[in-house]
Amino acid sequence: MKPIRLPEPPSPTPGVPEIFEGGTYSIVRRAVVIGNGSTWSENQSVGLVRALGLSDKHVLYRVTRPKGGVNEWLHWLPVSVHKKLYFVLRRIFGYTQLLLTARGRKHVLVHPENGGNVGLSSILEADAKQIAKMARETYEKDGPLLVVASGRDTISVASSIKRLASENVFVVQIQHPRVKLNRFDLVITPRHDYYPLTPQAQEQVPRFLKRWLTPQEPPDEHVVLTVGALHQIDSAALRNAASAWNDEFAPLPKPLLVVNIGGPTRQCRYGADIAKKLISNLLSVLASCGTVRISFSSRTPDKVSSIIVKQLGDNPKVFIWDGREPNPHMGHLAWADAFVVTADSISMISEVCSTGKPVYVMGAERCTWKYADFHKSLRERGVVRPFLGSEDISESWSYPPLNDTAEAASRVREALAERGWRLRT
Repeated sequence: MKPIRLPEPPSPTPGVPEIFEGGTYSIVRRAVVIGNGSTWSENQSVGLVRALGLSDKHVLYRVTRPKGGVNEWLHWLPVSVHKKLYFVLRRIFGYTQLLLTARGRKHVLVHPENGGNVGLSSILEADAKQIAKMARETYEKDGPLLVVASGRDTISVASSIKRLASENVFVVQIQHPRVKLNRFDLVITPRHDYYPLTPQAQEQVPRFLKRWLTPQEPPDEHVVLTVGALHQIDSAALRNAASAWNDEFAPLPKPLLVVNIGGPTRQCRYGADIAKKLISNLLSVLASCGTVRISFSSRTPDKVSSIIVKQLGDNPKVFIWDGREPNPHMGHLAWADAFVVTADSISMISEVCSTGKPVYVMGAERCTWKYADFHKSLRERGVVRPFLGSEDISESWSYPPLNDTAEAASRVREALAERGWRLRT
């Protein structure tokens, strides 16, 4: 396993106390993460904060939407409009419950609390005015505030914080916000998201949408283009996981092939057919494997998982994780000799490609639009290969690991330095 080296933070001037170096209020010691409740989205923000050395000094705020019933039809609206419309509906239909039919299913109860019972009671609601006020009032004592946000619902909050406390904050927006980019100090987005459509994919898009989907100008210096998604996987995390999972994984016959199965998306559609093809390919390479460990995601359709469990569950070389804690994902990343992943999850693929180990992708030919562009870029870099069923898993190959999070963190440091700020050492 090749180590992933994170850039070292700039060294302080010898003999100069940290608080006086570069000005009294120039050191960034704290961060705020603005999330939207999506694990993969928030993982990107936390991964960047971790790479910047602030994992123990950040607070998570979350933008939440009303859930259930009619709200399933309103997620396309800006979150502020959604909440206001839901408030009106509650006034019309009653405060305690709102019975509405959702997509032909039985009537469901819509809880009046924002977010319903989704386990967010311990998470602070993202309020741009309150966060900006906190940044201004604590600036003299605690220095600048780093704000990192990811996801469509966080855009208005992050940009408002920048507008209300521009002298006290540094705002990073992850993923292309599709609005004026100068509303943020730095935008970090995959190249396939900034230029989201291949020439072939652009032919599938109505003309009136092309201008909104595809930028008309190249990015300027405050836009950072990555290959894949940011995440929390680095050499330290892998070393810790290797130690934590040693007792379970060290005795396993090698090579260990880890199979991560996601679920279909709008840009990457598949069903039971890909499960059957995956089974056939795995059976073909099984002789070259010591152990095969399979994991499903929360998005994996039951019809896909049930076929795989039925066909492979009794094979002595195959272990299928049943979804119960502890989650072996970090152990898989640390101990696997090779990976097979379905093409639907950019985050999942970005994580395994940060290990430098062989990665085989299943179903990339079914992907369209920016997903197709993402897979094309990985193949051109030699980072992934298609899973055909003819591979010898015992034969290893390598590539320069994707290091997007560390490279993005380096660009954040550079941008902070341009403002006369730096991160704590």
